[in-house]
Amino acid sequence: MDRPQSVFSGDDGGTGAVVLETYVVESTESASHVQLACREPYCAFPLNGHELCVCNARNPSDQPLTLRGHRQSVTAVAFGHKASPLLLCSASQDRVLVWDLDLCRADALQGMAPRGTVLGSLLGKVICLGFSLHDHTVAVCVGTRILMMDTKSPSVLAELQGHLAPVTALAFSTWQADTLISVSEDRSFKVWDCRVGTSVYTSPVLSAYPLLSILLHRDSEQLVTGCANGQLWVFSLAERHPYRCVTRVDLRRKAASFFARKEQLGLCSILGEKKKGARAEAALPALHLERCDLPLSRRPGRESVVCLWIGSSAGLFCFNLASFELEAALLYEDFADLSITVAGSCAIMTEAVNGKVLCLLSSLFGNQIAVLEINPASLAGFQRGAGVGRHLSVLASSCVSPTSPLCCGATEKKRPNPPGQRPSVPVSNHPAAAWSRIQDQPLVFHTKVRSSGYGHGPRKVPMFTPKTNTKGDRPSQRKSGHQCKDYPVESPLPARLRQQVAVAPAPTSVCCLQYSGDGCRLACGLASPSLLVFDASLSGTPLAFSGHDGPVSAVSWSRSGEWLLSTSQDGALRMWSARSSARMVLLGRDMFSKPMQFAQFYHIDAFVLLSSGPELCLLRYHIDTSKEEIKRYKQRSKFQPAHRLSTSGQSDITSLSAVNDFYSYTVLTASRNRALEMFDLNAGHSAALIPEAHTRPVHQICQNKGSSFVAQQPEAYNLFLTAAVGDGVKLWDLRTLRCERRFEGHTNRCLPCGVALSACGRHVACGAEDRYVYMYEMGSSTFSHRLGGHTDTVTQVAFSPSSPQLATATADGKLQLFVPE
Repeated sequence: MDRPQSVFSGDDGGTGAVVLETYVVESTESASHVQLACREPYCAFPLNGHELCVCNARNPSDQPLTLRGHRQSVTAVAFGHKASPLLLCSASQDRVLVWDLDLCRADALQGMAPRGTVLGSLLGKVICLGFSLHDHTVAVCVGTRILMMDTKSPSVLAELQGHLAPVTALAFSTWQADTLISVSEDRSFKVWDCRVGTSVYTSPVLSAYPLLSILLHRDSEQLVTGCANGQLWVFSLAERHPYRCVTRVDLRRKAASFFARKEQLGLCSILGEKKKGARAEAALPALHLERCDLPLSRRPGRESVVCLWIGSSAGLFCFNLASFELEAALLYEDFADLSITVAGSCAIMTEAVNGKVLCLLSSLFGNQIAVLEINPASLAGFQRGAGVGRHLSVLASSCVSPTSPLCCGATEKKRPNPPGQRPSVPVSNHPAAAWSRIQDQPLVFHTKVRSSGYGHGPRKVPMFTPKTNTKGDRPSQRKSGHQCKDYPVESPLPARLRQQVAVAPAPTSVCCLQYSGDGCRLACGLASPSLLVFDASLSGTPLAFSGHDGPVSAVSWSRSGEWLLSTSQDGALRMWSARSSARMVLLGRDMFSKPMQFAQFYHIDAFVLLSSGPELCLLRYHIDTSKEEIKRYKQRSKFQPAHRLSTSGQSDITSLSAVNDFYSYTVLTASRNRALEMFDLNAGHSAALIPEAHTRPVHQICQNKGSSFVAQQPEAYNLFLTAAVGDGVKLWDLRTLRCERRFEGHTNRCLPCGVALSACGRHVACGAEDRYVYMYEMGSSTFSHRLGGHTDTVTQVAFSPSSPQLATATADGKLQLFVPE
């Protein structure tokens, strides 16, 4: 036995070494394809072929326990689940033995040879073993058969048959009694009822390569299986949608993307890793899967994230089951002091002691067997990447800085006196000049003053009160009869199709969809091109706005609900009065070199935020509502640039989002180079960058902007969604700049499909190309149900801010309204 050696140590706040090789043993025979076993604090592996070695990995000074009882080479080893008595099962072609380690250690201390209980003889080559939850039964996989044996008496309780090729791995369910799931070289998995010995479910063929490993994760109620070419499949085991495929992951691509992102962030030199090499091209078979509790502490009150260890021949990978991304990776070849660089089999300890887990490896080409001690927190801390510690937030936590672009409207030029008004008296000649000179600023007694400072942020920057008193009669309520009440959080999701209307006589695609802040009106931009405003119930004749020369690309309501902003592919920005179709303001492309793609009201209607190519522009605006018959065609409303910013890499902006209902300085952008960039307009510069956020450019950013009809936790406003064609929908947290969850299951391969977040922040709706709307819950990566009744691809979805209803739009120009059952 070799003494422990520190492979890498680092200072990360006292967490200690990342990898520590506890000891290495040399065997006379290779154990490259043998099932190894780890259970705190023991590791068990075959030694010299037919012997079984059990060592205390936490205390290397203890003498290893050698168990002799097999005459042929040991092919599989497994620990029981109970701590007392701790059972160990080993199998070879000649016999299957169960060992009580407490009795074996007592016999060894007395100088006697430890003895095990023979469960079966001459069964054939055993590939894998597995104990039931209470250690009453052990499953023995012999070829295509699974033998259920009693651990107390040598008898076969049941024989499970049905696989067409040798069974490679199995797992007992910890929350469903008498349920066993097995995977096989026939590339499928089977669900068994052990009480009757029959198959409950058989999956289709998943891959062209044999399945090698399986894990049942109780917290997420998911089944994960991996195959020889590095593909992972995640299936749901929830009662509402059992055995539904949640996602498929290519571990090699994930690893290549993970290391490429680290190289962009300059983190490769921290662990002394190689730069670009052939490791991304190497095969990464999923030899072993095990639960991993990674203490990232990303959210308040949340100590860990749902992850699993993937043991491969090239290294260990920590995989997030919520976001389907790699959290950390450890390649054996990156550490010169490790004895094993290519593993043939692997076993990882589930329980962590003092924040460290044990990994047992056997060499693929040699006879070495090594035990590694890994610190997951240190490993993930070094590889966490950008955004950690930035403490960004959507909610404004300070006043507007005097040098901020948001203060540009504080000082205004002196205007000429209107016709017919007497010129103002100079202050020096005014009778009260002496009094006025000693004041901080002049007093104004008018109730309303035009242009009284849009850019002034309040001294205390509050957001809107989530629950409002809505008993008053608003003008919008009197017109439409829409009754605004508090949002019923506990009400069921909208699932019943209540109304369906066509936006035009001919099929016309709906490009954008947005509810007004009070939930009484619905604006939709068409490709015809025109802009329509419907009543929230989609009844009556909509108000039409025409004037664009191209499809309407974006529409935005003002917080007051009086104005409507729209951009088009013709490169023009138009502002409309929401009560009439009169065009108030027109801004052409002469102000920008590229057409304006997205525009919205910002900072509680004080500014207009828009994007043009790679530029993000903040505009001040002044609307002149006065009417003059002689010069009624002359535009007196004005726009004035206040600040301009460019994205990193000068890549065109593909989506834009910012909060307008309360004071916020953060603006989210997505670029054509697949990056997400956050701008702080209080400081007037870029605040953070997430490279390679998706595999394709993001076509929509959806923030949790809340609603005045429902209360949410302040931290919830830092969550936002991004959608990309062919890459699903991701949920991000602005405080960590990490993907917290990924929603997959909806069909979106060719056309951009919309995504929306409910006003309560608990549900996500996604359009799809199969003419369905998929509804997700924030705590699950698979959809809860689908909404049908559409006639074409669902391109846009929008939740009402005041009631649990959902509006959807299709590519052929149909609007649908869904309400609860």
